[in-house]
Amino acid sequence: MGRKKPSRREVKDWLWGYGMVAPLVAGLAVFYFYPFVQSIYMSFTKTGAFNRSTWNGISNYVELFGDETFWQSLKNTLVYVVMTVPVGILLSIVMAGLLNSKIKGTSFYRTVYFLPSVTMAAAISLVWRWIYNGDYGLLNVILNFFGIKGISWLTNPNTVMIAIGIVGIWCSCGYNTIILLAGLQGISSNYYEAASIDGAGPWYVFWKITFPLLSPTIFFVMVTSLINGLKTFDMVYMMVPTASPVYKEAQTVVMYFYRNAFEYGNKGYASSIAVMMFALIMLITIFQMRFQKKWVIYD
Repeated sequence: MGRKKPSRREVKDWLWGYGMVAPLVAGLAVFYFYPFVQSIYMSFTKTGAFNRSTWNGISNYVELFGDETFWQSLKNTLVYVVMTVPVGILLSIVMAGLLNSKIKGTSFYRTVYFLPSVTMAAAISLVWRWIYNGDYGLLNVILNFFGIKGISWLTNPNTVMIAIGIVGIWCSCGYNTIILLAGLQGISSNYYEAASIDGAGPWYVFWKITFPLLSPTIFFVMVTSLINGLKTFDMVYMMVPTASPVYKEAQTVVMYFYRNAFEYGNKGYASSIAVMMFALIMLITIFQMRFQKKWVIYD
C-alpha cells in the first residue's frame, strides 16, 4: 500500500513550521557550524606571511603535545575548575535553600545574589584587581587593621589562583543559586509534609527527599559550571596582565589560544588548541552523562 499523499493543510503546516525555524538554523549554520568546521580545517594549516595558510598536516598537534606552555595553561585551567566548581555548587545549594525559606526580604536577596551574573566581567575584574592590590587594596587594608600583614595577591604565585578562584565562585554563585532555587520550588510540598508526619529530621529530609529530587538541577548546574570553568578567559585576562611575574602560573588555555591567534598571528596553531579543548570538554561531558545515571533521579 502506497504512502498517503499529504493534504494541502499538512503541507501548509510544514512550510510554516520550517519557515519559523529557518532563521534559527541559518544563524546556527553561519555563526556556529561553519566556524567550527573552519577551525578544524585551520588546525591542520600553518599561518604564514600576509595571513596566508598552508597545509601542514598534524604538525600543529605534534607541536602542541610537546608544548610546555600549553600543558601549564591546561594545568592552571584544571586547578581553577577544581577550586571553583565544587565549592561554587555547594555554596549555591546552601544559598538556594536559604532563599527558599520564609524569611523577610527574599526578593531583595535574590536580586543581590544575581547581580554579579549580569555585571560585565571586565568591570568585576577591575574592581577585584583593586581589592587585591598589594599596596593600597581594600583586602590588605582590612587585614592590616587586624594586625595581619597583607601581600600582593595577584603577583604571588602561591596565591594568584586562589584569589582568581574566589572571584570565579563569587561570579557564578548567583546564577547557579537562581537555577537551584527554581529546582527547589518545583519539589512538591507533599513530600515534606509526609516526612514531617513520620518525624523525619532535617538531614534525613535533605538526603532522602531534597537531594534526590533536586539532583537533575544539580547535574545541569554541574555540567554548565564545568564547561564555563574550562573556557574561562576574560576575568583572568583582565586581572593578570601579560607583564605580570605570575602570568605563567595564571594563564588559562583560552588565554593561550587568544595570544596565539591575535597576538602572535598563528591562527593554525591556535585552532589546534581550540580543537583540543573542544575534545576535552566533549569527553568530560560524555563521562558526566554516563555517570549521572548512578545518582541523578528523574521523576
